[in-house]
Amino acid sequence: MASSSANTYFSAELFHLLLELRYNNHRAWFQANKPRYEEYIRRPFLRFIEDFAPYLKRINPAFTAEAKSLFRIYRDTRFSYDKTPYKTHAAAQFRHILGRDVHAPGFYLHLEPDNCFIAGGIWLPEAEPTLRIRQAIARWDPRWMAVKKDGPPLSQEDKLKRAPKGFDPHHPLVEDLKLKSFIAWVAFSEEEVCSPDFLEKVSQACQRLNPLVDFLCDVLKLPTVEASEGAP
Repeated sequence: MASSSANTYFSAELFHLLLELRYNNHRAWFQANKPRYEEYIRRPFLRFIEDFAPYLKRINPAFTAEAKSLFRIYRDTRFSYDKTPYKTHAAAQFRHILGRDVHAPGFYLHLEPDNCFIAGGIWLPEAEPTLRIRQAIARWDPRWMAVKKDGPPLSQEDKLKRAPKGFDPHHPLVEDLKLKSFIAWVAFSEEEVCSPDFLEKVSQACQRLNPLVDFLCDVLKLPTVEASEGAP
């Protein structure tokens, strides 16, 4: 599908506003600037999600892009030492139709000054799904090997210091077995986010991330959905 200027969703104002919010993270400032938030962040992001939905359906019909995919700007400060009330990034998560949980496999789009990316995978799954994933890795599941060989780089941020209990500390894939989150990502520059072909770039990145997401869904026995005709 050819891109046009009509496909431009975000502007540099998104990053300007988030940067200002970083240094003015209090209710009075945000209330005064809420019209800017609506104009430059919330409404464009919702329009992006709506237009991205048919692309995602073609990539993986088990996942949805809808208005509630967009995360709220308000932080949950109940159990945090950081009491600043607002997030200084904008983000959306595209979740499995039966795994509507941040700890289930999915795609995640993050927009922040100097930190924009689309990720795919599963973040800090609970003990039982983590065990299933590690068991699949330990038996050299060919889909995992393909993800490592052909997919975007896997995040190394959430890792155990030692091999998990019950797994060979000398296993050739022990560094993969140490992972606590199973995520890969593709980065974007701010210029790319503001470009007319950003929707295409996100779709292409999700296509590259989809083998990892498919592997995780299969290991965790989440059902697949047949693709429908007519998607872009």
